Amino acid sequence: MITPKTFNNALKLLRDIGDSHMMIYTTSVGDIYELDLEKHTEFPLFHINPLNVDINESTMTMNFQLFICDIVTEDTQTEEDVLSDTLQIVTDILSLLRNETYEGFFTEGNYTVEPFTERFDNSLSGWVVNVPIIVDNDYQSCDLPIA
Repeated sequence: MITPKTFNNALKLLRDIGDSHMMIYTTSVGDIYELDLEKHTEFPLFHINPLNVDINESTMTMNFQLFICDIVTEDTQTEEDVLSDTLQIVTDILSLLRNETYEGFFTEGNYTVEPFTERFDNSLSGWVVNVPIIVDNDYQSCDLPIA
């Protein structure tokens, strides 16, 4: 069965990647500033923030901001440890998106991965990267829900 190339299915793809990665404990979606960090107590956190969608003659590009973050604790991890571990998770996710086949969903280009430290209410540190998820868009007018 062919997976429809919808926004929901692009989110499902990203969620599935987060849920299957053995170093990620929580996957969430939405505006990063509306994230209830008190509710998310298991870290590292993979947060998917939808940005916008670009539609051109043959493709639709859904742009997402991906956050990978963890809490720096005096007992167990230094900031350098958190940045190292979360950067590895980011590169794992990018590798999967670049090299796996996801029924018509793909990404391309270069990525700028930016660190952040002591951000948000829980003093999180980690990385953020903007990732385009691209699908073919052939403008099929035969299947529109129009009478």
